[in-house]
Amino acid sequence: MGVCMTTASTMGRRRRTLWGLMAVSAIGIAAFAVPPYLSGDPANSNLAINPDATLHFLSLVVHAVPSGLALLIGPLQFLTPLRDRHPRLHRIAGRVYMVSVVCGSLAALFAATFSVSGFPAQVAFYVLTAAWLYSLVQAYRCIRRGEVRLHRIWMIRNYALTFAAVTLRVYLVIGMVLSKQYTWLTFEDVYTASVWASILINVIVAEYVIVQGIVASTARRRRRESA
Repeated sequence: MGVCMTTASTMGRRRRTLWGLMAVSAIGIAAFAVPPYLSGDPANSNLAINPDATLHFLSLVVHAVPSGLALLIGPLQFLTPLRDRHPRLHRIAGRVYMVSVVCGSLAALFAATFSVSGFPAQVAFYVLTAAWLYSLVQAYRCIRRGEVRLHRIWMIRNYALTFAAVTLRVYLVIGMVLSKQYTWLTFEDVYTASVWASILINVIVAEYVIVQGIVASTARRRRRESA
């Protein structure tokens, strides 16, 4: 019993630490990425603007603002005390998150179409947007049917895709450092690889978290049954 309690305590601290890192990095990236688009000046854009698409900057604004909001709301939705003690607040925040993802996704489709980052990066953004919307729809359908556990699983997947905004920038920094050593690496190479990595690695991590949660839940149920 003592070993089980110690293990549970250690896992609890680890989850809180990881949650804290996730929340802090989400706040940091939102604070860095969103303000330039609030100025209304295309010159402040973090991404290159397509001069042949007059609405390209506007689409980036419409994408960045709600996506930044979703990035900030996401960590709160995984707080068990918030869900248990303030279910109404959890539902309201969930609706705001859902609307933010929908708005951010639709704007991302336009922004990706006129992106000057190259075709491979465009494809990555299309894949990300499709997966972002699909996982959100599945999460919504599950909660409407009262399938809370499945809802949480789909929301883990969805926020992992939202969190790609954070990991993309981490990989960009790593890539730019590497490009100083390996001069054959161009910015386009680094950017394209970072975009794809932010999607694929986040998806893998999300599935790992889901599987670990299922294993832990099964172990707890077996301990209760054998007690």
